[in-house]
Amino acid sequence: MAASIGDLRHSKEQLYGTLILIFGIAIWLLLALVLVAGALAQNSFAQLIILVVEIAIFALIIFIMGLFHRAYLFGHAVLITERQFPQLHASLQRGAEKLGLASVPQSFLYNSNGLVNAFAARMGARSMVLITSAIVDVDTQAQVDFIIGHELGQHAAGHLSPWKNFLKLPGTFVPLLSTAYHRARELTADRIGAYCVDDLAAARGGLAMLACGSAKLNAGLDLDAFAAQEKMVPPVTGFLLHIFSTYPRLTRRIAEVEAYFRRRGMGEPGVAPSRAFAHA
Repeated sequence: MAASIGDLRHSKEQLYGTLILIFGIAIWLLLALVLVAGALAQNSFAQLIILVVEIAIFALIIFIMGLFHRAYLFGHAVLITERQFPQLHASLQRGAEKLGLASVPQSFLYNSNGLVNAFAARMGARSMVLITSAIVDVDTQAQVDFIIGHELGQHAAGHLSPWKNFLKLPGTFVPLLSTAYHRARELTADRIGAYCVDDLAAARGGLAMLACGSAKLNAGLDLDAFAAQEKMVPPVTGFLLHIFSTYPRLTRRIAEVEAYFRRRGMGEPGVAPSRAFAHA
């Protein structure tokens, strides 16, 4: 049975997302009222028509840029299929089915020159997942499955919906609210990745390897010791760095997935949970 994304969505994303949506819609409505009132006052809708044309041109430019990006990917990255990297394709399929996605996003593996990461993208109507070669090299298969689940989660949670993002766009300019919202979305995607693998060690390891980045040291990485580094973060500078960042600290993300597993009763024996934090 497919997951209920609403149950997996982090409470902070629900809060910040609602606030950004309210701000966004309010600003769009205010802008529309100002434009219409100005047009009526001048008895001319020429400026309004010009604005609509400019928006259409901007949308067309974004669409064309997406086509160029796709052309680049097909020429410089490796399309993941049943024939090409079947293990990665199977992981993508399992995750998509578990999350109830209508189809598996078109996915590519590319040479990242050492960058350990993966990305979710939306190009027009096409959902995509981009996986770096480095993350496949340094992670175990279970850790890769978690990372893939995280990126699929971005799509399943609607984080890349063009219409939702358009409505929220003005709200993203509210100081600190936008960064808090983006941090909360990452926590939601981490939960979805954890749901996909149903494996606390894989989720913790997948996050920790974003910091470690070494295949040789993967097996020897002490996850408890890494998670405990959260307590060593200087409180003032750590807080300031946190509120201006679009990503939570990796140590904090580990604490959050541990809290998720504890709530779901899926924590693994022998894995000591580090302190979870209530705010994103």
